[in-house]
Amino acid sequence: MRERLAGWHRPLLVLTAASVLVGVVCLGGLAFDDRVLTGAPIWMKPFKFSVSIAIYSFTIAWMLTLLRFRRTAWWLGTIVSVMLGGELVLIVLQVIRGTTSHFNYATPFDATIFTAMAGMIVTLWVANLAIGVLLLFQRLDDRSLAWSLRLGTLVALVGMAVAFFMPQPTPEQEAAFDNGGSSDIVGAHSVGVPDGGPGLPIVGWSTVGGDLRVAHFLGIHALQAIPLLAFALILLMPRFRVLASQAVRTGLVVVAGLAYLGLVVISAWQALRGQSVIHPDGLTLGAVGILVAAVAASTLAILTVGARQSHRQEKEKVA
Repeated sequence: MRERLAGWHRPLLVLTAASVLVGVVCLGGLAFDDRVLTGAPIWMKPFKFSVSIAIYSFTIAWMLTLLRFRRTAWWLGTIVSVMLGGELVLIVLQVIRGTTSHFNYATPFDATIFTAMAGMIVTLWVANLAIGVLLLFQRLDDRSLAWSLRLGTLVALVGMAVAFFMPQPTPEQEAAFDNGGSSDIVGAHSVGVPDGGPGLPIVGWSTVGGDLRVAHFLGIHALQAIPLLAFALILLMPRFRVLASQAVRTGLVVVAGLAYLGLVVISAWQALRGQSVIHPDGLTLGAVGILVAAVAASTLAILTVGARQSHRQEKEKVA
C-alpha cells in the first residue's frame, strides 16, 4: 500500500490522515460533550467537514498523479491542502471556543476567523478551476475516465460556487442594517427560515425551508461519484459486450455527468426559492421529471447504437 501511494501528493495524503484523526476526535466530542450549537451537537459540524475533507483530499491526491504537468500539479495540490487544512483548523478552534465558525461577526476575532475562511474557500475554488483546466488538456488511455474527471471537476466547481450565496445577508439581517442596527450573524445556509431549525438526521438539511448545503454537498462529491461510474463501467465490460466500446462508455459518462450537473442546479434553484429538499413543489418535480426523461432517452439511444455496432462487428468477424 505504501509503495502504491509513493507517487501521490504527500501534503494531500497528510491532510487526509489528519482529517481522519480529527473525525475520530469529533466522534469523542459527540459522545462526551453535550453542548448544542444552532440546533445541533457542537461537534457534528467539524465531524462532517473532516469526513468530507478526507474524501476530497484523497481524491485530489489521486487525480494529480494522472497529470503530466507535475510541478504545476504539485503546487495546486499544496494550495488545496493548505486551504482545506486551514479551514478545518478554524472550524475546530471555534468549536473549542463554543461558538460558530461560519457567518459569525459577533466579535472582531470571530469576524477575522470567518473572513479568513471565506478567503480560503475562494482560493480553493480557483485552485480547483486550474486543476480542471489541466484535465482538459490531459489525455488518458480511457476516454470515459478522462471525461468523468473533467465533468466531476466541473460539477464540483458549481457545487462549491453555491456556497458563495451563503454569506449574503438574509432579508431579516438587511432590515436590521437598514434600521441602523447590527447583527452578530451575517449570512445563512438556510433560505426562508433561520439556521438551526428542524433538519434531516446527521446532515441537518432543513425540512421546513430551503437549504443551500444540499446542492453544495452534491456538487462537491461529484468528484467521486462520476469517476466511480466510469470505473464501474470498465469493470462491467467483461459481462456486457456493449460496454467494450469506449464511445459507449464515454457517452454514458457524459450523460451521467450532465445529469448530475442538472441535479445540482435544480437543488440550488429549489433552495433559493425557500423550499425544503423533502417538500418539492410541482415546478421542482417537473424539472426532475424532464431531467430523468432526458437521461433515460439518451442512455437508451447510446446503448442501442452501441449494441448495433457491436453486433455488426461480430458479424464481420464471423464473415
